[in-house]
Amino acid sequence: MSSDGHEQNGNERVPSRQRRRFPGISSRAYEHPADRSALVALRKLSGFDTVFKALSGLLPERSLRLLFLSDSVRVSDQQFSHLNDMLRDACYILDLEKVPPMYVTQDPQPNAMCIGLDEPIIVVSTGLVELLDEEEMRAVVGHEVGHALSGHAVYRTILLFLTNLALRIAWIPMGNLAIMAIVTALREWFRKSELSADRAGLLVGQDLQASMRGLMKIAGGNHLHEMNVDAFLQQAEEYEAGGDLRDSVLKILNVLPRSHPFTAVRAAELKKWAESRDYQRIMDGHYPRRSEDKDTSVSDSFRESAQSYASDVKTSKDPLMKLVTDLAGGAGNLGGRVRRGFDGFTSQPPPKAPPQDEE
Repeated sequence: MSSDGHEQNGNERVPSRQRRRFPGISSRAYEHPADRSALVALRKLSGFDTVFKALSGLLPERSLRLLFLSDSVRVSDQQFSHLNDMLRDACYILDLEKVPPMYVTQDPQPNAMCIGLDEPIIVVSTGLVELLDEEEMRAVVGHEVGHALSGHAVYRTILLFLTNLALRIAWIPMGNLAIMAIVTALREWFRKSELSADRAGLLVGQDLQASMRGLMKIAGGNHLHEMNVDAFLQQAEEYEAGGDLRDSVLKILNVLPRSHPFTAVRAAELKKWAESRDYQRIMDGHYPRRSEDKDTSVSDSFRESAQSYASDVKTSKDPLMKLVTDLAGGAGNLGGRVRRGFDGFTSQPPPKAPPQDEE
């Protein structure tokens, strides 16, 4: 199919606006290095393999599909046809051979997810459909197709199940602690996987402003005339750089219970990637192929992730990360630095003691 919008068959519908297609693209092309390393760390978590294998056999996969089939609206040529076009379009651009079923479920909260064990299912809420315009929604559908291509649906499903299970057995101290350890690790991975899927959404929509608008609307509602993308991104910079060590600790505590990164941070991360050489290389047709996935080295992927983390720490404006960087560089006086950090990094020198009378 050509990029001018002409169809070869019913599964290949691309709007008239020219956008690139990525035949055989591997999810490695857009996956955030932190996503890959968090997944490696997750799989090494004590007891995870046992839990994963057990849950894969116990989770009611067929029941899940029947639930959405009976109590949601399945996207098709007859129902939400514009979403169906976007879905097939996204799968065509990312070269996902089997189009996953997609459902619209009644929920005023704007939300979307990709779940399932054997095969992925995409679910979007009515709140999201009503909130976003066509190009913003295209980025979201691409985001979920990116999850499907990366194989994230399985881990997302287990996270949902374990979170629900943890609530049910909260009265069992040790059992709950064991499950919450895995839930916390899964959440850490999933937050990173959202950054990967945001990139996939950009590859599908190929409209950075639409991606930015969509994230901004999810944060502030359908009031675009009251919002500004540059000011929204400024929030992310202020969030990262502001405060002292106490604020750094609070940031960590605030994000732990969340499944998604903060929206302003996602917008800033996506903009940074869109301006990178990696993104431009993909758009020029230079990207890893799925056919090469079997030849990739796990150790190389982990090394790449570690380098990315080190770079993020080095360039971060967060007070805690700056302290870590200084210490790694051999800066001394740890006690004084930490004490000043928790005192608000006050720059004024301590008051001098009053002179004492000589005897």
